[in-house]
Amino acid sequence: METVDIQAVESKLSDVTVTAIPMVPKSGQNQQPGQSKYAQLLGVIEEMGREVRPTYAGSRSSAERLKRGIVHARILVRECLIETERSARQ
Repeated sequence: METVDIQAVESKLSDVTVTAIPMVPKSGQNQQPGQSKYAQLLGVIEEMGREVRPTYAGSRSSAERLKRGIVHARILVRECLIETERSARQ
């Protein structure tokens, strides 16, 4: 498996300003506070998948939810990389 240099990834992302937007889970989702970052990322990707088709159909609200999902997924990916790097050191 390829090793990831976390500093290189962070330096590439440092020029991007990301404002965290709280995601409101839909009623059918079970988001436990102790859920791993990876499990949260999978849930966000699943949500984003539901928004793609309505976005293509021209739904502005779906497009906004998709944009928020992308921002949230990017944050979670960064946190997953940090978590992975930390566990690889141990």
